[in-house]
Amino acid sequence: MIEISTGNTTAKRRLRLELASEESPAAVAREIRKRLATIARSRSFVDWRNRRTLVDDLDMQRRAIVDKVAKDDPVEGLDLMWRFMALAGSIFERCDDSSGTVIGIFDHAANDLGEIAKAARPAPKRLADDAFQALIDNGYGQYDSLLQVLAPALGQAGLEHLKQRMITLSKESVRKSSDGERCTATHGSGSPDHVDAPAERSRASTVRQALTKIADAQGDVDAFIAQYDGQTRKIPNIAAQIARRLLAADRAEEALQTLDTTEHRDDAWDWPDFAWEDARIEVLDALGRGDEAQADRWSCFERALSIPHLRAYLRRLPDFDDFEAEERALDYAQSYENPLRALSFLVLWPALDRASALTIRSAAALDGNHYELLTPAADAMAGKYPLAATLVFRSMIDFALTHRRSSRYKHAARHLMACSSLASAIEDFGVYEPHDAYEARLRREHGRKSSFWSVIR
Repeated sequence: MIEISTGNTTAKRRLRLELASEESPAAVAREIRKRLATIARSRSFVDWRNRRTLVDDLDMQRRAIVDKVAKDDPVEGLDLMWRFMALAGSIFERCDDSSGTVIGIFDHAANDLGEIAKAARPAPKRLADDAFQALIDNGYGQYDSLLQVLAPALGQAGLEHLKQRMITLSKESVRKSSDGERCTATHGSGSPDHVDAPAERSRASTVRQALTKIADAQGDVDAFIAQYDGQTRKIPNIAAQIARRLLAADRAEEALQTLDTTEHRDDAWDWPDFAWEDARIEVLDALGRGDEAQADRWSCFERALSIPHLRAYLRRLPDFDDFEAEERALDYAQSYENPLRALSFLVLWPALDRASALTIRSAAALDGNHYELLTPAADAMAGKYPLAATLVFRSMIDFALTHRRSSRYKHAARHLMACSSLASAIEDFGVYEPHDAYEARLRREHGRKSSFWSVIR
């Protein structure tokens, strides 16, 4: 097997791990430890062509730690997984991870770390110290989920120890030494001129994030709130987070007060802050103020044509009232000021007859640039409403050709062929050009766009 695997480094590494596992978990651990050390020393850049090889190698080592070491020796497995996670910094410094596949491996490893820690049962304070060091070295987000996954193993003692270490860290300042390197000094011991302000802000953010997660793990809503100053608590998203925690702690009145002191953007009416809106609706329901919660659901629907809010509104109406309310909502959607958003809503609801009527009435107002909304709309209407589907396809064709979006020509050509197929099913084009006339006009106006016409069959 070793001879067969010559030239295939991935296969050879896996074979070595399998052979070592036949000997003992300790032998596998030695192989993994050697490989992790080699990866840590490597300095060669990994571009997108070589990224898959790196990902496969990392995942192989991760799986070996979980399946071949930690099951028999969780203490050794925990140490190896910490070493594995520590690779992240050096790897991301030399790796193109535009696809997000490499960070995905470390996300899996962080979850594994939590499970192994529960089995290994390390001393809570020691585990807290390891977590503290990891969190302050979290330069690439590899430890973003660490506190959530380690909370069961840390327990109250570990969480409290970690909390105190973070509080102590918050009282220290980061200064620049004479050679420009950063150094840490006790708060207040350095002159303001030597304080490294960006590093201070980064550290403050690290501490705040850690303390909020610790507060959640400890179920301490007041500690969570304390991480934000009075002005920050008025930001809609932050207010929503606080309100939900207050609600979970049976403090609904405080939750509503928090939400109602929020400062919204000037354009909040045009597009709701859904996190804030949903939190307020939950709080109103909890307080028994169902009519107000319903009014807020309808308001969210009116402003953004929100399907989830309309469905939630209709579910809470008495029998037969929901049908009348749905018709009122669909009438409103058909007259909505943004025809593209209205079309998307009517297709997704679905109310294809209304979507067709809207398209035929407002085809000129459809922005063909939004293919991500228009393509599924056209496909949905093509079966029963060929004229509406044709008009939607034409809006995308016209946009691509008029604005010379050559990257879209293949799609536009496919849309034109779809229009040709639909033409025979359209009895009356009404005020719109029949297909032959439309295509002839395209050839006159855009005949030189050969990369488009070459695709047409």
